[in-house]
Amino acid sequence: MKSNHIFRSRYPSVPVPDNMTLPEFVLQDAELYTDNVAFVEAVTGKEYTYGQVIRDTRRFAKALRSLGLRKGKVVVVVLPNVAEYSIVALGIMAAGGVFSGANPAAHATEIKKQVEAADAKLIVTNGSIYEKVKGLELPVIVLGEERVASAIYWEELLAAADRASTDIANETILQTDLCALPFSSGTTGMSKGVMLTHRNLVANLCSTLFSVGPEMVGQVTTLGLMPFFHIYGITGICCATLRNKGKVVVMGRFELRTFLNALITQEVTFAPIVPPIILALVKNPIVAEFDLGRLKLRAIMTAAAPLAPELLTAFENKFPGVQVQEAYGLTEHSCITLTHGDPMQGHVIAKKNSVGFILPNLEIKFIDPDTGRSLPKNTPGEICVRSQCVMRGYYQNEEETARTIDKDGWLHTGDIGYIDDDGDVFVVDRIKELIKYKGFQVAPAELEAILLTHPSVEDAAVVPLPDEEAGEIPAACVVMNPNAKESEEEVVKLCCLQCSAL
Repeated sequence: MKSNHIFRSRYPSVPVPDNMTLPEFVLQDAELYTDNVAFVEAVTGKEYTYGQVIRDTRRFAKALRSLGLRKGKVVVVVLPNVAEYSIVALGIMAAGGVFSGANPAAHATEIKKQVEAADAKLIVTNGSIYEKVKGLELPVIVLGEERVASAIYWEELLAAADRASTDIANETILQTDLCALPFSSGTTGMSKGVMLTHRNLVANLCSTLFSVGPEMVGQVTTLGLMPFFHIYGITGICCATLRNKGKVVVMGRFELRTFLNALITQEVTFAPIVPPIILALVKNPIVAEFDLGRLKLRAIMTAAAPLAPELLTAFENKFPGVQVQEAYGLTEHSCITLTHGDPMQGHVIAKKNSVGFILPNLEIKFIDPDTGRSLPKNTPGEICVRSQCVMRGYYQNEEETARTIDKDGWLHTGDIGYIDDDGDVFVVDRIKELIKYKGFQVAPAELEAILLTHPSVEDAAVVPLPDEEAGEIPAACVVMNPNAKESEEEVVKLCCLQCSAL
């Protein structure tokens, strides 16, 4: 369709099963790998085998139904990366519920905002985070050994599920039903719930894993450092690894020595990370304390923020045997949109500083933001994507949905890029109102709203500034009223107290 300048994958379409929920899809044939480790925590050594994942996902789904969770109702999960995280998420989905991950480092007011926006019926957290959610007047399930009054304990709940009647009513779950409600700032404005169906996520996994051959099943050890509440973590790491029966090495936070020790001792072969971590690997002298010759790492994937060309070169010089893959994706597209292939399968690796090629089953076009006209190769325009992975829309926000998905089903990303003669895609700019701080989305409108709560602030505008470590940092232009007595430091402190993104 050259006249319309619509671009498709250089590879054939891949089938997407019609009758499987996401939990069924990712755990298909898992019984064949019962004793294989699915998740291991890098610091504690706590493990879950595939057999235990299957068992506890079913137990948790049964427990949720016995608690009265009905199909389509939202459960907000406020947890750091822990070995049980995927069991919690898949159990919610298997029960017919909708999983909504929240940032465990967020301020209590931000968590409350998400819980209310999602109309959540239940919260899952741990003892150390419980204080942030205890006043939300919802049932709370607590993981871990810490005892909290009035909470429902994870282990006791699963044990009760074993004793519960098998007559609990099961509601039929369709692929078109919602299964996840992550929150994203999209292209403009405040954070919004992204409605994703089982079909969306299964289709995305089928496309992104098209290059994984059967010889790789059960063979890949993936680093689970990216936050699991983020679409990158839960879909791109947890679900993708479960589908291929690999192992996820779970890390709750980044600390360079712990990170390097996990890579070596757990023999990690694939590490999805972000540019600030690559910067640390290149520049931090701590790296010299470790025997890098023991690394089994074959590839890293960086997404969520741009990778500077000079940083890529420095990493390749220091880790010559490690392939660097840059990827591009959006929450609104169920995760990965563009990426690279496996040369062992006869697939290509895109050029340096490219975010990859178009995956099977996807259509991409680049439009002039002013005219909406689709553009030819080598001409930068707004990236638009159309596929089965495109979200149903923003939860209870038809206006923003209409701005993002047009009448022909194209998802407008707000990012500027182009496709070259070889089919490799490059992202060069963005028109959406987002700041990417260490890979996290920071909406200027949210920071501006916080600043405007201060009685001495008359107006505020937040813009991004480049930063080597973080990628971008927010900078605020503030108009103080004539009677203001507060200093710049006091205004900054206000933001730090109220916004976990800072």
